Amino acid sequence: MEFSARQIADFLHGTVEGDENVTISTFSKIEEAATGTITFMANPAYEHYIYQTKASIVLVNDSFKAAEPVKATLIRVPNAYESLATLLKLYEQSHTRKTGISPLASISPTATVGKDCYIEPFAVIGDNATVGDGTQIMAHTVVGDSVKVGSDCILYPNVTIYHDCVVGNRVIIHAGAVVGADGFGFMPSADGYDKIPQVGIVTIEDDVEIGANTCIDRSTMGSTIIKRGVKLDNLVQVAHNVVVGENTVMSAQVGVAGSAKIGDWCMFGGKVGIAGHIQIANRTNAGATAAIAGSIKKEGTTLMGIPAIDARRFARCNAVFRNLPDLAQEVQQLRKELQELKSRK
Repeated sequence: MEFSARQIADFLHGTVEGDENVTISTFSKIEEAATGTITFMANPAYEHYIYQTKASIVLVNDSFKAAEPVKATLIRVPNAYESLATLLKLYEQSHTRKTGISPLASISPTATVGKDCYIEPFAVIGDNATVGDGTQIMAHTVVGDSVKVGSDCILYPNVTIYHDCVVGNRVIIHAGAVVGADGFGFMPSADGYDKIPQVGIVTIEDDVEIGANTCIDRSTMGSTIIKRGVKLDNLVQVAHNVVVGENTVMSAQVGVAGSAKIGDWCMFGGKVGIAGHIQIANRTNAGATAAIAGSIKKEGTTLMGIPAIDARRFARCNAVFRNLPDLAQEVQQLRKELQELKSRK
């Protein structure tokens, strides 16, 4: 489908500068754009591309002031990045959703599958499982016994949801993710380690997205809980009995140890480690590789480092650390001078 600059501007409540009749059919990055595409420029670091891009339309912020002539048609909006996201959602929704159940899928006669679902070959739906309306289940995905999956979910290939777990509405789970494997519970004994049965479940609330190869362990008792709106990147590990608060986001390789309680609207960079049995306040931010070893009680705290400390304090400490060789040399010189002074007495 093709859309004109005028149609796009009207949809976004923006203004057009240039040819309002120019049309586009797809998206592109500003540095790699071709004719017939739309792109955006929100970061000033990319401004130099706008003067040479071949894109037909560029979304820009209202505040953008061109230093040179721009060949592309501009659509000015309050926030170019948010407007691009809006267009991408519209583009995705324009694709026809598949429906139908493959005869090669294995569905228990006691399972319940809602209306307008799409189930690919070799998907497995276990005994007494429930799948809501409009949910898509891709090849080789396993929905275990007594699992409840809500409406309008997407379970990509090779997802495994263990028995009794609960998945809300509009949840997206990417390929290879595992929901409900046993928590890491063992008790030392004279002969090694005795396994502690993990008899709880995992509960995933509405509008959650879980990245590829991410693992969320079932609880020892009760439930591991991923609350509404949470976004987990690829290769994230969430241990047993953890609670992740609403709208919290975690980048790749974040690890959360057992029974940690994480607040709402937190943000964790790649490889952040979170110790078990601690509580983290709402809106806590942690930079990449931070190791959070103790509870964070103050909301809105930003952390960095190993162990994690206040980000500004970490920056000051890091500045000192970079100068340690010079400081060590100065200390040695001062010691030498002090010894010389003492020897003169």
